[in-house]
Amino acid sequence: MTAAAVLAGTATAQAQSTPGHGSGRNANAQGGHYIDVFEQAGYSHKAVKKKIEAAWDQLFHGAPGTAPDYFDGESIYYQVSPDMAYVTDVANHDVRTEGIGYAMMIALQLGKKHEFDSLWNFAKTHMQLKSGPTKSFFAWHTRIDGTIIDTGIAPDGDEWIAAALAFAAGRWGNGDGIYDYEAEAKQILRAMWHQSDTGGVDMFDRTTYLPRFSPPGVNDFSDASYALPAFYRVFAKVVPEDAKLWNKAVVAGEQMLQNAHSPVTGLSPSYSNWDGTPHLAPWESRTNTEAYSITFQEDAWRVIANANLDASWWGVKPWQTQFSNTLERFFVGQGVTTYVSRYQLDGTPLKGGQNTYEPPHAEGLVAMNSTSAITATNPARLDFVRDFWNTPVPSGRARYYDGMLYLLGMLYDSGNFRMYGTDGDRKS
Repeated sequence: MTAAAVLAGTATAQAQSTPGHGSGRNANAQGGHYIDVFEQAGYSHKAVKKKIEAAWDQLFHGAPGTAPDYFDGESIYYQVSPDMAYVTDVANHDVRTEGIGYAMMIALQLGKKHEFDSLWNFAKTHMQLKSGPTKSFFAWHTRIDGTIIDTGIAPDGDEWIAAALAFAAGRWGNGDGIYDYEAEAKQILRAMWHQSDTGGVDMFDRTTYLPRFSPPGVNDFSDASYALPAFYRVFAKVVPEDAKLWNKAVVAGEQMLQNAHSPVTGLSPSYSNWDGTPHLAPWESRTNTEAYSITFQEDAWRVIANANLDASWWGVKPWQTQFSNTLERFFVGQGVTTYVSRYQLDGTPLKGGQNTYEPPHAEGLVAMNSTSAITATNPARLDFVRDFWNTPVPSGRARYYDGMLYLLGMLYDSGNFRMYGTDGDRKS
């Protein structure tokens, strides 16, 4: 039996019900469950499926927009040849491993094999480094023609790509060459801990068991949104010889997510020291109290979903409920449908143009906040789900990041973000 073949069975054996949330969960073939907060909020499975497919159609096959900037379009997915495609950060006209990883995972979850393979072909051909201290990792961004802009690594992108490949092996089986998904996932995952064996730089720090911010150059701090303990439990099955390391990463990742958020507001910084405290990036001014790295901005939005995905897959822990309750109380105080998108960790909105999203808050943050309902016990928990339901699919200039988080949020909240690996979880 391959490593991929045991993933879903392991997950379902360990999954537990959310306290007080016994209904609204999708069973898989092993008898386990994925929490479905859309169902709890009263939305039918048929309506949810229709909404997810509409978001996919718009973001992956909608209007491309008008050259040269494409800001007036809907799609972030561009097919450049019959077997290769990319998703682009429309505002910056580049391709990022973060987006490739998200898009591959979304395609995998929705059974879109052509798009999955096309995205993977772009990443493998243009982004994966063939030599040097970070061989087998992925340059964090390239131009849309595949030219590498920066050979630094964004660990979250590599983690998402590896997880998507591992699940592809379970959902579709392995093919030849670069489409031997399990072999490709193993290559990436082994490199994360063992580049130093051959003089390179590991992606994970062997003292803290957390991902480094951007090897090879920036290795002395992390990013709480890069902590993905839900994935690390899977990786321990894909590469069993490194299971001890991945299991330590699970503990460290959960501790990072627990420590990073403010106990008063539930807000996390965008970059973190190893202990979860805010880390001011060396390229930002020490006099700027609204610097990106130490405030609640786009990176930090993802911390919410990371904690709640871990709970949905592997069982809810008290700290996750405490985190979600704290966060929700803060945003209820701000107005569930009217809060802004960027804050100091004490809850002070950032000033001026840093909060000019329309509608009042970013669709990506709305999506991430809605996942708090997976573990929260607040009376208003489903108000966040309903606010997300009523939020339109992102379009225009900011549609890349918000669109990715929007689609991921739809999958998280519907219980359709799953671990593929058993026959029961394999769907063509």
